[in-house]
Amino acid sequence: MKIGIPVSEKTIEGYVNNTFGRTNYFLIYDTQSQSSNFVNNTAASSQGGAGIKAAQILVDENIDCLLTPRCGKNAAEVLENADIKLYKSNSSTIKENIDALKEDKLYELNEIHAGFHGSRGIR
Repeated sequence: MKIGIPVSEKTIEGYVNNTFGRTNYFLIYDTQSQSSNFVNNTAASSQGGAGIKAAQILVDENIDCLLTPRCGKNAAEVLENADIKLYKSNSSTIKENIDALKEDKLYELNEIHAGFHGSRGIR
């Protein structure tokens, strides 16, 4: 399974970023090979539609699920249309969130917000 996670720094020992569309990077973690790859979020500097563009980056990376504390409606639609499951991350480290997902201890993200539309969002 390939997991996408918004992160501020290129380390698995850090924490999940609070913003999805404006995060600096996405960690792509493959549970089978236990390999990590960091992808630049080119959508972070977009004037608008950052969430949709960020979601498309993850679709193009062929992830199976996304771990994030929150997600906007438009980005969620892009991800759900690509059959990518959304899980609510917790306040633990990235590695602990990955372990929690493997152990079925994370819940699906059902609280989708309207989006920040044109703002830089909350970091």
